Amino acid sequence: MTEASPDPQARPAGPTTDPVVLAVDLGTGGPKVALISLGGEIVGSVYRRVEPKVAADGTAVQNPDVWWTAVTDGAAELTRAHPDATAALVAVAVTGQWGSTVPVDAHGNAVGDCMLWMDTRGAELAAAQVGGRVPIEGFGATKVASWIRRSGGAPSTEGNDPLGHRLFIEAHQRDLYERTHAFVEPLDYLNARFTGRVAASRPSMALSWLTDNRKDEAGYDDRLVKLAGTPPSKLPPMVPMGSIVGTVLPEVASAMGLPKALPVLTAIPDLHAVTLGSGAVGNYEGHVSISTSAWIGCHAPTKKTSLFKMMATIPAALPGRYVLANNHDTAGVCLEWVKGVLVDADDGLTSPNVDSFTELVNAAATAKPGSGGVLFAPWLNGERSPVADANLRGGFHGLSLATTRCDLVRSVLEGVAHNARWLLEASEDFLGESLGELRGVGGGAVSDLWCQIHADVMNRPIHRIEQPLMATVRGAALFAGVSLGLIGEGDIASSVPVERVFRPDPETRRIYDGVYAEFVKLHKIEAKMYSRLAKLR
Repeated sequence: MTEASPDPQARPAGPTTDPVVLAVDLGTGGPKVALISLGGEIVGSVYRRVEPKVAADGTAVQNPDVWWTAVTDGAAELTRAHPDATAALVAVAVTGQWGSTVPVDAHGNAVGDCMLWMDTRGAELAAAQVGGRVPIEGFGATKVASWIRRSGGAPSTEGNDPLGHRLFIEAHQRDLYERTHAFVEPLDYLNARFTGRVAASRPSMALSWLTDNRKDEAGYDDRLVKLAGTPPSKLPPMVPMGSIVGTVLPEVASAMGLPKALPVLTAIPDLHAVTLGSGAVGNYEGHVSISTSAWIGCHAPTKKTSLFKMMATIPAALPGRYVLANNHDTAGVCLEWVKGVLVDADDGLTSPNVDSFTELVNAAATAKPGSGGVLFAPWLNGERSPVADANLRGGFHGLSLATTRCDLVRSVLEGVAHNARWLLEASEDFLGESLGELRGVGGGAVSDLWCQIHADVMNRPIHRIEQPLMATVRGAALFAGVSLGLIGEGDIASSVPVERVFRPDPETRRIYDGVYAEFVKLHKIEAKMYSRLAKLR
C-alpha cells in the first residue's frame, strides 16, 4: 500500500457552520476518506492506494484488513487536521465498489481475501448455475424469466459477481466457506467494522440479484435465493435503505478521533453515490464516469432490463426512483496500464508520484486527433456492457512505422471515449430517452484533454463538476443528509457546482466519427478469435 497526499483539488476551508459527514469511498484502487459539509463543501480528503492482486487464471483479490487500516489512518489524519469540522460531524456514510465479495465472521471481520468484481474464477460454476436446457444468452429460459421479472436483472455467466464468487469459494475453498458467517459487499464490510453489525441493504446487494425490486420492502426473495444456490444462512441480514445500521464502536471512534455514538448510515454502491454527487439528479439527466472502470448513469422512473445489452435500471438511493446500471471494466486503469508498459524510467516522462500521469497526458496532447490512425480497444479485462464477453482483450490497431509513443497514449484516451460513446448509444436506445448534455465525474475527468476527447467523440457537451474526483464521496454525504432529514432532495443539485463545460469541436468530431464507425465493428470481427485465444491462456 502506498500513500497519497490530501486531494490537491480540495478548497481551503475555514470553520464550517453546516453539519459534516465522514464519507468513505472504497474504490478498487483503495479508499478515499473525506470530511464533507451538507452544503457540498469538501473540507478535506485523503487517499490511500491499495493494489489488487491479479493473475492470468482470473484471480483478482484484495486484503480487506489493508482497506480498514487505510480508512482508520486516513480518518485520523483528517480529524487531527480539521477539529472544527470533526466537532460538526453528524454521520458516517460509506460507498464504493460493488459486485465484489468479502467473507466475514459474525462480528464483521474478514476471514479471507475479497474477490473483486474483476475475478472470473467462478465462471464455469456460474454458467452452470444459471443455465438450462433452453438457453437464452447462456441463461436457462425459466430461470432468467424469474430473475428479470422479480429483480430486473440476472447474475453474470462470467463469474465476475457475487454469485460466481460464492460458488467458487464453496467449491474450491471449502475451509474458508465453512468459516464464513456471511458473504458481504466491500461497502457493507466497512460498515460492519465501524459498527460491529453485519448488515446489508437492497442497493448494496443489487448485483447479487436476490431481491424482488417490484416491492419497496427490504428482504430477499426466496425464489431467487434458491435459483442462486446460496444458503440463506450465508447472506447478511437486510435493513431498510437510508436507515442507521448502528453507531461507531468506541474503540473505532477513539482510533479515528470521532465523536462518540456517531451514527453510520446504510452503505450505497458507487454508482448510486456518484449519481447524486454528479448533481444531475432528475430523470434521464446523465453523467459519464471516467474512473478505474467507467459507466453512463442517470435516474429513471421505472424498472427495466435488457439482457442483450447487459444493463438494467435498479432501485436508486432516492426512494421511488431507479438508476441505470451498466459498466466498462477498464477505463482509467487503461492509462495506468499504458504508463507501466510503454513509459521508460530514463526518458523524462516518469516520476515517483501522480505528476507522471499529468506528464503522460501532456505527451498525448502533442499527438493529433485520431492518433495517427491508431485505434485502441480498451477491453483489458473483457467487457460487460453493452456486450458481456470476458474473453475480449485490448489491442492497438493500425500501427505503422510512423506510429509514435504519443500516438499510442492518445489512442488509449480516445479508445476509452469511443467505448463510452458505444455505451451511451446503447443506454439511450435501452431507455428510449436522450440523456442530453452529460456531467463529467471521476478521476479521469480531472484531465482537460480527456474531457474534451469525450465531448468530441460523444458529440455531447461535458459539464465537468467542481472537484470531479470527489463526486462519489460527496454523493455519499448528501445521501446521509437526505436520509437523516437534514437536507431535501431538492438541495442536492445546488450543492454540486459545474466548474467547466467542454463543447464538441466540429472538425475534430468528424475525424472521430470515422474512427468510431470502425470501433463498433471490432467486437463482432474479433470475438471468435479472442474466444480461441482464451483457451490457450
